[in-house]
Amino acid sequence: MSKTLPPKRPPRTSGPPTTAVRRDDDWATRPELRLKVFGLPTDINTRALWDCFSRHGAVSQIEISEDSRGMRDGSARVSFSPPPVQPFWQLIQSFRLKWRDGIQIPVRLLLEPPRRTFFLPSPVDTSIKYPEVMTLQANSIDFGIMYDHNTMMSMHTILASPSCGIKFKQSMLHRETVVEFVLDINNRSELFRFSVPFNHLDTILRIDDRKGSIVELVVSLPTPPRFFRKLDEKDTHELGARYWTENDAWYRQTDITTSPAEVRDAPITIKKPGPLIDIGRWTTYRLNFDVSSGKAISLFRKVGRAFRDYNISIREISGFKVASHREPAVWKYIDQAITVPHKPTSTLADLFKEEAVPPFAFPVRYQLEVCISYGYLNEHNLTQEFVRELRNMDPKKAQDILEYVANQEKRIFDPMEIFSLKLIKGSASRPSIPPYCVYIRSATVTPSTIYFNTPTVEISNRVVRYYAEHADRFLRVRFTDEKDEGKIYSTDKDTMDEVFTRVKRALRNGIKIGDRHYEFLAFGNAQFRENGAYFYAPLPHLQAQHIRNWMGNFDEIPYVAQYAARLGQCFSTTRAIIGTRTTIREIEDEERNGYVFTDGVGMISRFLAQLITHELGIVRTSTEPPSIFQFRMGGCKGILAVSSQSKLQEITIRRSQYKFAARHEGLEVIRWSQFTAANLNRQIIVVLSALGVPDGIFVEKQKAQLADLGLAMTSESMALTMLQKDIDPNQMTLTLAGMILEGFQKFQEPFVISILRLWRAWSIKYLKEKARITVEKGAFLLGCVDETATLRGHFNDSPVPKAHEPLMERVKKLPQVFVQLSKGPNGKPKVIEGPMLLARNPSLHPGDIRMVQGVDVEALRHLKDAVVVPQTGDRPIVNMCSGGDLDGDDYLVIWDEKLLPREWNHPPMDFTPAEKIPLGRHITPDDLTTFFVTYMKNDNLSRIAVAHLALADFMEDGVKSTKCLKLAELHSTAVDYIKSGVPACMTRDLQPSKWPHFMEKKNRPRESIYESKKVLGQLFDQVERVDFIPLYDAPFDKRILNAYKADMKMLENAAEVKRQYDAAVRRIMAQHAIASEFEVWTTFVMSHSKASNDYKFHEEIGRIAMSLKDRFRKLCYEKAGGSNFDTLGPFVAAMYTVTADEVGNAVAEARARKANLSAKKMPMMSFPWLFQGVLGKIANMTPT
Repeated sequence: MSKTLPPKRPPRTSGPPTTAVRRDDDWATRPELRLKVFGLPTDINTRALWDCFSRHGAVSQIEISEDSRGMRDGSARVSFSPPPVQPFWQLIQSFRLKWRDGIQIPVRLLLEPPRRTFFLPSPVDTSIKYPEVMTLQANSIDFGIMYDHNTMMSMHTILASPSCGIKFKQSMLHRETVVEFVLDINNRSELFRFSVPFNHLDTILRIDDRKGSIVELVVSLPTPPRFFRKLDEKDTHELGARYWTENDAWYRQTDITTSPAEVRDAPITIKKPGPLIDIGRWTTYRLNFDVSSGKAISLFRKVGRAFRDYNISIREISGFKVASHREPAVWKYIDQAITVPHKPTSTLADLFKEEAVPPFAFPVRYQLEVCISYGYLNEHNLTQEFVRELRNMDPKKAQDILEYVANQEKRIFDPMEIFSLKLIKGSASRPSIPPYCVYIRSATVTPSTIYFNTPTVEISNRVVRYYAEHADRFLRVRFTDEKDEGKIYSTDKDTMDEVFTRVKRALRNGIKIGDRHYEFLAFGNAQFRENGAYFYAPLPHLQAQHIRNWMGNFDEIPYVAQYAARLGQCFSTTRAIIGTRTTIREIEDEERNGYVFTDGVGMISRFLAQLITHELGIVRTSTEPPSIFQFRMGGCKGILAVSSQSKLQEITIRRSQYKFAARHEGLEVIRWSQFTAANLNRQIIVVLSALGVPDGIFVEKQKAQLADLGLAMTSESMALTMLQKDIDPNQMTLTLAGMILEGFQKFQEPFVISILRLWRAWSIKYLKEKARITVEKGAFLLGCVDETATLRGHFNDSPVPKAHEPLMERVKKLPQVFVQLSKGPNGKPKVIEGPMLLARNPSLHPGDIRMVQGVDVEALRHLKDAVVVPQTGDRPIVNMCSGGDLDGDDYLVIWDEKLLPREWNHPPMDFTPAEKIPLGRHITPDDLTTFFVTYMKNDNLSRIAVAHLALADFMEDGVKSTKCLKLAELHSTAVDYIKSGVPACMTRDLQPSKWPHFMEKKNRPRESIYESKKVLGQLFDQVERVDFIPLYDAPFDKRILNAYKADMKMLENAAEVKRQYDAAVRRIMAQHAIASEFEVWTTFVMSHSKASNDYKFHEEIGRIAMSLKDRFRKLCYEKAGGSNFDTLGPFVAAMYTVTADEVGNAVAEARARKANLSAKKMPMMSFPWLFQGVLGKIANMTPT
């Protein structure tokens, strides 16, 4: 008979004795109290601590401690807010914590001193202190809309009760206002809250009753706040997590409804089915407060003063009215079909027939929903008279008026006013567009509502080009957080589940606009990363599945992620090459040891490359075409490098480039090779620092760059040097350099000075936020393979270069690359020889940055502005660079000897992708949409990168620490997730608990922020941000204004085109939340909607700006009567004159009103700079 063993004791760490510490303290008056707990098992979790301590009070936070090496030290901190009623840590002699199997563990409790004063100084007067949180109790809250300037329409009212109060919290710590309320839904009380950051507040209306005992505040927001519902706290702890906060119990909400089933099955529309509170559209809130007591009025005044200190005005208003809720009738008027006479045919009977048609042409209906979705018009204001007037208008004019309303971005309370708007010719009309572009409708689905956008011009893709006659039936949809909040990020908790459920509903149920029901079609690969997809409104003869069938045969693909990626290949933004026919030659790849050394690389003849260069209008400084083209052709993808092995119109394709069988086989180009400056970033810097590059090198380089940027504002030579050195991917710095060479900086031309200021502010912003230090001896280039097999590759048995060896001995052991710049220091091509760094962004692992030897190979000299890597060796060197390949990846090469690290070629990471799991059946659209949502929820790429950066700074061993190495592995998995379908699961123990100050984590508790003394902290502190201020009040260049005699007809034509151009720019600004035209024109965007990361957006806005300029140049050629200088010159001068007059008049008007010259209110001035070269020629042919 076996003996019953006593329960095994949990692991213990050595710690202080288990008796409680007694302290007399003012703990009861603190807003927050914190206890340190000692003697815990190393495998304790937050739920066990919560279970134990929540019996004594409201636990607000639990943190299980770790040392600087990431090991648990047997202690934890437990915070209470408000403090417990009784000082149990003093009253209980031996405090015991219940653990597994009912074991009671004795622990020691220590009351910690306050972490802070719990008061914050006023930003206006530091002698005034505010409590971190000030709470007002409200009697009631109304949710609704502003019906007119002085009337709120209340849609739903909640009254406070003794058991269910309404709290209005002003959090000075987080600079936000939080409103908490209880709502009875289907016989169950639920606690909700919404939060409004101070920077989203502008004006709060105040209404006092006659007796002065009741005060009402009305807050009307332009965009919805985030709503949350509270769950039971005990159910919100994660297994193994070492950190918990009460915020983990608050779950995001998308709908507050009594009919969840109705919402579940409905398509996404502006008008939600049966909302109890429409949190996306009812964004005006009226709160009623009792201020009859002295204490209440004192607190109320303090709250009001704090609002004013943060530039939020409290405006007292009389005569404010509240209208009761009524259903808007407008939907009935615009949704019901009307009867019209049937179009007559040859039969007499047809003359008496009638047919039902929608009341509006679809473009009008769509544009009306644009205005309603953004709140410029509200459905409660729209009347039957309005609908009748709009319906009776010419559809084109109706569309123009509604587009004009949307462009103004202002609320119109009386909709009949729009019919008296006088549209200036050209202000809303659409010019013709280049054949490679298309007008595309788009929608943004947020957690609480949907926004439709005015159609904008975009470079098309294969699918939209082929179905061009149905282009208006495509809808590009993006899923984001609330307006201006950016991307929906993944979370390791379930708090965002309702948001992801709404995304799935949209993908499954579609989006409805009028009589069109848009269905999910597919998503491009770039779209997918940014949470976007294409929808399509089907026709009886053309369904979404028909289009997917046309795209290719994907039946043999068993993996959902791969299936989606192949579909996405067809949606790449490309330029079709239609001026030539091609022949295809197929060759095998170079494969060894499980690696494909030629993965993604094909070849193209020089003759065909020249034809493409001419057809696409690629500007070159020599007669040579680009050396590499990134392409799509049928089911093939990758790059094509110019090669003598391909003859005439021949393209050589490798097996690794073939992805699926496609009906469409035309050649399409995405981009081509060109020189871009090398720039460091935070990830590269921390890795180089860990490999032995002294911090002082980075500090010195940044200091010099800052000084040069300042000098460039006054020195033409310095500006030219920097602009021609730090060349951006869109090559805009070269354009600016050309404008300086034409003398525009010397003459202080206002537009040129403005964009120079923008370039400096943009450069400094990215120095501050990204450590974007330009490296003169470096480049950022497309990679391709050495077809001659001359270059030495990496061999596993090669000796690793040692730091003590002579430099040349170390270099001989390195793999080789070939790098030739098309324009060296003397203006001629230059081959870079000697040791250099090779890296790919982002680099997180110490082995991601490789040392290589640059060599000169005559047989490769036809390749310029590219990194040519070997096909010999045991492992491709690009694979060691963050798992890169050659199907379109860019590589950083640096030959600056100061940046060569002490440690060369740290052992690389294994980038073997995770094993994919086949679905085991035919893949359906539902599988694709499920993967889309699963990807959104589990896309931890940015979270992993942020955690890696924080821990690389905090951990003693930096990027070589165990946690950072694990995060680097996870990052690789996360990058491949889009192809593998295998998510990177980031455990909570890898989440930083401390954040360096340079990461600017403003929403984190102060005690979790520390002052970093490492290299990134030094670089951050060295930079002061610079505001971008355009120059409006300087005189325009008289060299151009006086060049030609003004012709009134020409000036009118120029003014008409300018109005069209300005409207197009404003659409781009509105779509992407860009503040000024200067940012659109230069692509140096200071801030944007954050739906995509900064680097990807820089590429995207580059394409948008290029197509904008291209189509308006062509329109100007038409108006001018030609493109030669003699014909075009006078018209361009007229463009400049019209712009100068508009800006001059606006400056004079602003001065008269003593108003600021803000970019938002001033006329646009970039229009004539569509022809910066022509302006330069005019300026320099005219005597000053």
